[in-house]
Amino acid sequence: MNSQDWQPNAHSEMLQLRGAVNRTVRDFFHQRRVLEVETPLLAQHPVSDPYIECLRCSHQGKPYYLQSSPEYAMKRMLAAGSGDIYSLAKVFRAGESGRRHNTEFTMLEWYREGFDDRQLMTELEALIQSVMPVFSEHHSNRASAERGAFRSILPVVYKSYGDLFCEHLSVDPHSASLAELQACIDRHLDMGGYRCDDISTALDVLISQHIEPQLPQGLVFIYDYPACQAALARVMPDDQGRLVAKRFEAFVDGMELANGYWELQDAQEQRERFTADNQQRRNRGLTEVSIDERLLAAMASGLPDCAGVALGLDRLLLQLSEAEHISEVLSFAWSRA
Repeated sequence: MNSQDWQPNAHSEMLQLRGAVNRTVRDFFHQRRVLEVETPLLAQHPVSDPYIECLRCSHQGKPYYLQSSPEYAMKRMLAAGSGDIYSLAKVFRAGESGRRHNTEFTMLEWYREGFDDRQLMTELEALIQSVMPVFSEHHSNRASAERGAFRSILPVVYKSYGDLFCEHLSVDPHSASLAELQACIDRHLDMGGYRCDDISTALDVLISQHIEPQLPQGLVFIYDYPACQAALARVMPDDQGRLVAKRFEAFVDGMELANGYWELQDAQEQRERFTADNQQRRNRGLTEVSIDERLLAAMASGLPDCAGVALGLDRLLLQLSEAEHISEVLSFAWSRA
């Protein structure tokens, strides 16, 4: 053990910045009459997403999971009549560690009744712009003379998923076959002959490896995802009559920060998606997960028409503070916990 490993990763100036950002976030929602809530960190059911693995523990012989998101519990609150709510809390994801990842991280998640995905994107934009003065002050107080002036506001770009694929790859992601997408991978990426098993995986490879690295600086929203990547979002026709997932992701300077949905309300459709996730888990050799029947019961009782979004607060700090590694913005990174 290094003799300095007892010390926090973040220096005192960064701790001050984190505190100021948290205050600004809470003020933002207080002014909009959105209630802060707490949810269990330990739950009996993990998320079903095949790309997320939860940390498991046991109590009295039963398995429990450190939550990767407060989503399921918050939706149960919404169905019980909570109204607009947000959570600012720790979440956990197994196997995620690196410059942009820490196994334990802070997630800001909120739900707005009567909002669709477009309205929630607008509110997310307002939130991020509202914290910019905090980072601007932090930047101006730094002693490093070689740093230039900090942006007081972020430029914002909205792009549909389909438009990005047409611009960068000349292919429609909503109708392309697996063979067409694989040909794009072979043509644009050096992946040693890697073959995708399904359309969703091929789309993920193309957007993460080819399109996202070319996103412009500033705040970028990508919306109207292919229906096969709906996750917990509703699927509806777009203005061209194509079925799209009413889902969006937000990026700052090329880094993904947030994932939002115009929320699915149909409990039976949600059950079918959970089943499909488990099938995909089996296909990938992953452990199947138990279905959260309490969430489905809450949805069946009447989940309000709402939109929700989850924002990685540590990543926001990483990008806007101009830190090099996520450990610099954490009180204690995973290696020093």
